[in-house]
Order: sequence, then structure tokens, then C-alpha cells
Amino acid sequence: MNHCTGHLPAPSRREALTRFGGGLGGIALASLLGKAEAAGGSPPAYFTGQPKAKRVIFLFQSGGPSQMDLFDYKPRLNAEQGRELPEEIRMGQRLTGMSGNQSSLPLVGSPFQFAQHGESGQWFSELLPHTAKIADEITVVKSMYTEAINHGPGVTFMQTGAQIGGRPSIGSWLSYGLGSMNENLPNFVVLVTKDKKGQPLVSRLWGSGFLPGEHDGVRFNPDKDAVLYLNNPAGLDTASRRRMLDRLGELHRIQLAKSGDTALETRIAQYEMGFRMQASIPEATDFSGEPEATFKLYGEDARTPGTFAANCLMARRLAERGVQFIQLYHQGWDHHGGLPGGLKTQCRETDQASAALVTDLKQRGLLEDTLVIWGGEFGRTNYCQGKFNPANFGRDHHPRCFSMWMAGGGIKAGHSHGLTDDYCYNIVEDGVHVHDFHATLLHLLGIDHERLTFQYQGRHFRLTDVHGHLVKEILA
Repeated sequence: MNHCTGHLPAPSRREALTRFGGGLGGIALASLLGKAEAAGGSPPAYFTGQPKAKRVIFLFQSGGPSQMDLFDYKPRLNAEQGRELPEEIRMGQRLTGMSGNQSSLPLVGSPFQFAQHGESGQWFSELLPHTAKIADEITVVKSMYTEAINHGPGVTFMQTGAQIGGRPSIGSWLSYGLGSMNENLPNFVVLVTKDKKGQPLVSRLWGSGFLPGEHDGVRFNPDKDAVLYLNNPAGLDTASRRRMLDRLGELHRIQLAKSGDTALETRIAQYEMGFRMQASIPEATDFSGEPEATFKLYGEDARTPGTFAANCLMARRLAERGVQFIQLYHQGWDHHGGLPGGLKTQCRETDQASAALVTDLKQRGLLEDTLVIWGGEFGRTNYCQGKFNPANFGRDHHPRCFSMWMAGGGIKAGHSHGLTDDYCYNIVEDGVHVHDFHATLLHLLGIDHERLTFQYQGRHFRLTDVHGHLVKEILA
């Protein structure tokens, strides 16, 4: 395995003092590539030199959207509705405890109409009229699969490349590997839809794990204090805060020279970033200058802070300002029961804004180098969970096949990748594992997934662990 030469050992006292000689502001999230060029050196070993994307917006649909009710049209399920899932299709696959003890696994088709859209002729459910309009802009991957069958491990796997918590998230790997394009905003921002119920979301999903803490994702809140504890306390003005940070920095530099503790670097960088963000965050989060056409495009929900639509608009504004990885979380896709009604609600909340984001980025010339991703942690079963009721049913978790879509940033436009069987249970062509997805994502950003590593506890770790293949067929 080729290893990244960017592993950061503890500096000597002389190195620590030299590093800080140019002032605190210069250390905060400086680009690795920029530093290499400034020093007249070579780019990092993991950099391929061929990035198609500069930034990523990941619209994560937490809970597991039902692929056969949204993207993967399977008329056979409707034709055989009520029949038992054939054993030759299931092939002994393990089930969750929620349906594994059912005496019957009756197939249930989608109650929603499907139609082909665009010149590409891609199939979409009637629940996605706005996404259907951008059919010729996106690649729909219908052959995603994962190893996790429950939410905690599934979401963690999709966000970090491991089912067990503690590994760095995608955004943290990118922050570590590529640095920042804007020293006044975080390199990795997280937006969570307000007041949504569903599987819990915990901060380790956007944590830096064993990478330096400066690569943590920063969660923005939908209120006057977008970032907690950012504003000055009552009675403390900006000049006073600047003097306080300068004196604190001097103390930290003295301690760093004595101890060589690199955690002090992170602490100083975070203080400095926080000071700069006091000016940059209010400007970035202020929608008052957006024209009426913007709200018409994203929908009226975009006027309400914390909605998925408002977060999509926020994502576009952050992308314009150089934020490299923007992660949106929208809960509520875990439809073990009441799927017909629940799915309508979820799509009503997300469909227009998701499509609007792609359209808006394209209109502004940003889609070409912005990778937009839409999807969850796994799919849903083709059989009914619980008592069979075609009018009001649920579907259990299904890791063996699910759908995601991607747009921009070097991805083919108007393309469908992969094929599942007629029952939407198994992949029969061009499977894409989560590690393959991560390897392709990194490739589009100019990173060799096998070479971006970090040494921790005697081992070189990477986002794709010891797996992952580039999915060349979806590249433009």
C-alpha cells in the first residue's frame, strides 16, 4: 500500500516556534496544495492533479429511502403483489429482527405511478416531479449496496467508511487532504433539517475521529446564532476579544514550545477561525438579498430557517463562498409502516429544493465543479413488513440494493448505472459498494483513495479502509 507522506508527527520546539512565527492567522486551515506551491515543493503524493470537482454538497436522506417507490421501477412487484418472496431470490439473506420473525414475506408493489423523463428516458416516481425535470443532469446509481442492515452502523458506514464510530468523516478527510479555499469560513459545514423526527443523528457522524480536531464539521443552527458560542459575550467588544486572543495565543505558543503538543495548534486555529467567522457567518446566512426568483425556484419553505429547502439554499451560498464539503441531513425516511403517506411527505419536503439546488448551481456556473449527491444509508425491502395491507404498508431495511443520484463535478449527465433484478432485491449488474462510492468521490476531487492515509496507533488508515474501486462508468 502507498502511504501518504502527510502524516503529522509532533513537532520539535524549534519547529513549533518557526511554524507560528508568521502569525496565528496563517495556520488556520491553509490549503496543502497552496502551501506546497508556496514552498516550491511538489503536491502531496495522494493528489492526482486531475480534480473535476472543487466542492461537495451531500444531501443525506437519513432512514433509507425506498428505491422501488422513487427510482427503480419494478412492475413485476405489482403483478405479483401478495405472493411470497421467492426463496431463490432471497437466497437466505439475513433480515432484521423487525421482519425476520414474520411467517410470511408478501411482495408489495409501488402504489405510485412511474414515467420516463428527459432525453435520457430515466424512470422516476410521480413523487419526484421536480427531480424528473433534471433527469438529463444527473446519474442515478441503482446498484448501491452496503454491509450494514441497521441505521446506526449504516449511517456511520456511509459517512466514515466504517460501521463502528470513531473514524473520520468524509468531510474531515477532505479538509485534511485538501485544506480550505476560504479562511473565513469552516471547510466542512453541517446543516440538519429542523424539527424532524427519525433516527438520531450524533456529532461523531461529522467528527474528525483521529485526525486533528480542526477538521471537525461545524454544525450551523437555524437561528440568530448560527454557530454556538461564536458571538462575543455581553460587554466584550471586538477589539477586546482581539487583544484577549493575542495574549492567549502567546501563552499557547510558550506551552507548545515546551510540550510539542499539536493539540495546541488546533486550539489556536479554532480560536482564530472563530474570530474571523464573527464577520463572515452573518453575511453568509443572510438571505435578505436573495431575489424573489430564488424562493420561487427553491419553494416557499426556503424562507423558513431550518427547513430542507432553506438548507439547500444555504448550501449554495456556502459553496459560492468556498466551503469545500457541505453535508445536509434530512430525517424521516424510515418507513416501517405508513409508507404511502410518509413517503409523500418526505418528497414534498425535499424534491423541489434538491432539484432547485442543481438548477441554481448550473445557472451560476458552479455545477461543473460542484459534486451534488442525494441518498441514504440503505434501501427498503420489496416485501411488506407486518400484516399485508397494500393501501397502508411498510418496508424493512434492505442493504443489498438501493439507489442514489449524483450531479455535476465530473459525473455523467442523464445516465442510469447498475441493474437490479425484477424483484428489486439483488444486484445483477455493476454493483457499487459504499467503498467504491467513496473512492469515486475522492477521485473526482483529485485524490487517490489508496494514498490519502493517516497513521494512527501503528496503522495507516484511509476512508476506503483496504477496499474500494473507482466507478469509471459514471464519470463524464
